[in-house]
Amino acid sequence: MKIALPSARDMVDGHFGHCESFTVFTIDENKRVVNEERITPPPGCGCKSDIVTQLSAMGVSVMLAGNMGQGAVNVLQGHGISVVRGCRGPLKAVVEAWLAGKIADSGQGCSEHGLHDCHGNE
Repeated sequence: MKIALPSARDMVDGHFGHCESFTVFTIDENKRVVNEERITPPPGCGCKSDIVTQLSAMGVSVMLAGNMGQGAVNVLQGHGISVVRGCRGPLKAVVEAWLAGKIADSGQGCSEHGLHDCHGNE
């Protein structure tokens, strides 16, 4: 399994669309992290770029995010990537908490998207 998180250094970035990087964790059958890699997104809004296609091609099946608009959620889900919003804190701790069943989707979209509308429906 591969899990991606929008990242700012070693913390979950609060905004999917403009994060510094994505950190992708590979998880083995025993729910242990066996690999970690960083992907630098192209400039501009993440929900308009091809970053979701790239993450999907890498085998990412879960996005643990701080926050994002509904347009980004739709794009991720359209590529077979489950979305869990409301995550915050150190990357590895968030992944481990999710694997332990301690994190669920907050169900809340990004309030900043009133000013930043990538798809016209966020």
